[in-house]
Amino acid sequence: MLSVQLNHLSKKFNKEWIFKDLSYTINAGDKVVILGGNGSGKSTLLQVISGFITENEGEVIYKVNDKVVPVDKIKNYISFASPYIHLVEEFTLTEMIDHTKIFKPFVKDLSTEQIIELLDLTKARNKLIKQFSSGMKQRLKLGVAILCDTPLLLLDEPVSNLDANAIEWYKNLVKNYSQNRTIIVASNAIQDEFFICDKQLNVMEYKKQ
Repeated sequence: MLSVQLNHLSKKFNKEWIFKDLSYTINAGDKVVILGGNGSGKSTLLQVISGFITENEGEVIYKVNDKVVPVDKIKNYISFASPYIHLVEEFTLTEMIDHTKIFKPFVKDLSTEQIIELLDLTKARNKLIKQFSSGMKQRLKLGVAILCDTPLLLLDEPVSNLDANAIEWYKNLVKNYSQNRTIIVASNAIQDEFFICDKQLNVMEYKKQ
């Protein structure tokens, strides 16, 4: 499993500090929620943890079985679902899943058809992603991230664009595929998003005074 150590992290855009001197330990197998309202910096922190953007100060240290993982390799260990990650809209659902398999394996060697069934999108298997509703796109992002065989799962506001039935689908899927994984969820304090988490990090506590 994978652990994440945040050491004196600071991030700013232009001249505004988003968070300052943030230190936090996420042990292997922890389920952590990053809490904060809109514009609080929780999504920015999640992106720094993912390696998508870099911190201005401090460092993020990743370890698998107590061995340090270089930052430029961490993408191989992470699955990430968020509203700002774009799908390849010219792909069909089947093509999207097959394309993902090239870069990351799925858990239990799931077949493309099994994944489509787990996404509950069997009727859309040959539909172009650009024809999907926002809820279907969110279901696809979440399903692919959760079902990829990675030790670190990052979820940014996972129930965005999901109706009540889809929220229950999300909760069941993440519960069934969370074993032996470190999970970090960014949330506006919506309980359904982070029901699985047992630790909290409030980004508002790390604003520059």
